[in-house]
Amino acid sequence: MERAQKKNDLLFGVSAVTARGSFSCDKLHLLNQIRSQTPPFKRMLRNDDIRIVSSAIKIPLPSKRPTCPLRTAHSHIANATNSFAQLVNSFAFHSTEFTRSVLQKSSLFCSATLSLTGDRKRACPIRRLASLSLAEEAQQKARQNEERVLISEVLVRNKDGEEMERKDLEAEAVQALKACRPNSALTVREVQEDVHRIINSGYFSSCMPVAVDTRDGIRLVFQVEPNQEFQGLVCEGANVLPAKFLEDSMRDGYGKIINLRRLDEAISSINNWYMERGLFAMVSAVEILSGGILRLQVSEAEVNNISIRFLDRKTGEITVGKTKPETILRQITTKKGQVYSMLEGKRDVETVLTMGIMEDVSIIPQPAGNVFILKMDFKSRQITAKSWQFYVLAKLMSTRANEEYNKLQCSATSFSSGDHCNRDWLPVTTTTLHSPLQPDTGKVDLVMNVVERPSGGFSAGGGISSGFAYSHRNVFGKNQKLNISLERGQVDSVYRINYTDPWIQGDDKRTSRTIMIQNSRTPGTIVHGNADGNGSLTIGRITGGIEFSRPIRPKWSGTVGLVFQHAGVRDEKGIPIIKDCFSSPLTASGNTHDQTLLAKLETVYTGSGDHGSSMVCSEWIKFVLNMEKGLPLLPEWLSFTRVNARARKGVEIGPARLHLSISGGHVVGNFPPYEAFAIGGTNSVRGYEEGSVGSGRSYVVGSGEISFPVYGPVEGVIFSDYGTDLGSGPTVPGDPAGARKKPGSGYGYGFGIRVESPLGPLRLEYAFNDKKDRRFHFGVGHRN
Repeated sequence: MERAQKKNDLLFGVSAVTARGSFSCDKLHLLNQIRSQTPPFKRMLRNDDIRIVSSAIKIPLPSKRPTCPLRTAHSHIANATNSFAQLVNSFAFHSTEFTRSVLQKSSLFCSATLSLTGDRKRACPIRRLASLSLAEEAQQKARQNEERVLISEVLVRNKDGEEMERKDLEAEAVQALKACRPNSALTVREVQEDVHRIINSGYFSSCMPVAVDTRDGIRLVFQVEPNQEFQGLVCEGANVLPAKFLEDSMRDGYGKIINLRRLDEAISSINNWYMERGLFAMVSAVEILSGGILRLQVSEAEVNNISIRFLDRKTGEITVGKTKPETILRQITTKKGQVYSMLEGKRDVETVLTMGIMEDVSIIPQPAGNVFILKMDFKSRQITAKSWQFYVLAKLMSTRANEEYNKLQCSATSFSSGDHCNRDWLPVTTTTLHSPLQPDTGKVDLVMNVVERPSGGFSAGGGISSGFAYSHRNVFGKNQKLNISLERGQVDSVYRINYTDPWIQGDDKRTSRTIMIQNSRTPGTIVHGNADGNGSLTIGRITGGIEFSRPIRPKWSGTVGLVFQHAGVRDEKGIPIIKDCFSSPLTASGNTHDQTLLAKLETVYTGSGDHGSSMVCSEWIKFVLNMEKGLPLLPEWLSFTRVNARARKGVEIGPARLHLSISGGHVVGNFPPYEAFAIGGTNSVRGYEEGSVGSGRSYVVGSGEISFPVYGPVEGVIFSDYGTDLGSGPTVPGDPAGARKKPGSGYGYGFGIRVESPLGPLRLEYAFNDKKDRRFHFGVGHRN
């Protein structure tokens, strides 16, 4: 008798207690009324990114704020507790005496049950229990959870208490049970956990435990309601998601009972598809409609507006920029109306930086329409309402944000901008991020923060060579560039004016234009030498022209131009001459100066990097093809065609890198000897002086290098070069190479060090040639 009393005390102590002095004497009637007002326990598989509703009829989406999918965690507590009330009620009518004895023991839990299952419009349940001691409540719950009741039989039935037609589903429910076994003593918590396990199997939309008093003991029956069979799919809002991918994700479940776990996996695969492509999008809601039709709602964050915000480079405060916003906006590929992509945004940032006028660039996505959004503080574990951070989108980017956010629990309907909350009875999900005061537009505004660099100025230098330069990187605020430079050395000099518009206004092909005027004087020794008392020859060129460049295809670019050149040779006294000491001609026209109008065509291919990135790319290749044609519009103008090509490739081999390069060219027509291809020197065949191998109408130069890290920015290198004029030296007018006994071919090898610098690699190399000569070479930048 004492054992039976303890058993019924526990059962009634779970949820059948309905009175505590202040309630009416008709306790069982009140308990039944609570039971009739509380629906059976229903719960979908928890998913922080979607809302799932199971129903026998179509449930329309709410017009204002979607129901929080994790709010079922709140009703879970109430419904599970009420289910045990049902369990006890089925037995209560058979033992009124036991009911009275338990009523005197468990009034506290009853009050909590009434508070959680009551109408939400009533007063806050926490206020009803304000007078109760938290320590007393904890002790009461701990005592109830520890008490056990012997269960003689455990069954799984449908929602009406009848045997299930689908035995496979019954087996799934039985297999999910862990603690509830026949002839086992159970606690309240163990039964609750098994209810969770049945729901978490994914096949059932509701589960209610019912206790039946039989002659053999207490029979525990789990009344379950299976999900519908999957018969079709409706997807809304997926504008960029391929239909085939969506069909493949759901194909395996067609004609089968909807399993919420597998549905969650399918939804995760859709979200992962967006994340892998950097797209701001996710499955935001799911409905199970009548007839087994699944309705997926996909939220894709379309770009609503793009704005530029200039920040002061010292204070970081908003300021007025010198660059016109349209100059920046036309550089980026992200446009209004498309789904925002993080990968594309990253490329846009890099593109704006390559303009050369920005010191720092960042893109911040904001909700369109200034909707209040929740911002998470990872340190204080709080949620605040801010209008500048779109957490729905940030959630897709940060796994840490997902994990931390799922740990937070807060009421989403009781705070305003700047408020904090720390309540533990209602979880928040992404569907409740938006303030109910403003609607979710489903769009995002992009704010590009830019910090401008100084536009330019004057510079000067002195030493072996001296110079003066003025540069402006952002003329008229349109990223147009003006460079004026004057450089003079012991022999050579260059005076240059360049004006470049990197993107011609009104052109949609990103065409750039460069206007150039230059007056240069360079040593002629690379072709003609300075032997036999001929002194130093210099070649003077006055050139002016215009070039247009634009991208052709990904990794390909092209340049066309028209250049006029006025060139001639002078001796050490600056007097124009037409023949050298060997009586060989120095010009092609026979005059003191040659005049040429050159049509230029160049194409460049860059794969996986370029010279500037070869130090970090595991493999890269660059190919340049250049063609020049002399147009004889006047009889005295030269006519010739020159073709030049070069290719470089780099491959990482463990910590070392292998660099291979080859170049070659050929000239057809009447050309001056100073335009011949010179072979030998720092950027050709090392171990020889500049042009000492030969000068020809044709040439080929190949090189191989292996570089390896030494310390920090310092690298070691070993190399080998070979070059030849392919026997074309005698075909150059005057045969300057043959007259100076140049070999026409040769090789060199050696070693050196390189140091990375803002100007490019600083190269110091020591080389040997096939003539047993040796020499140092110093250069700046990568070899041509």
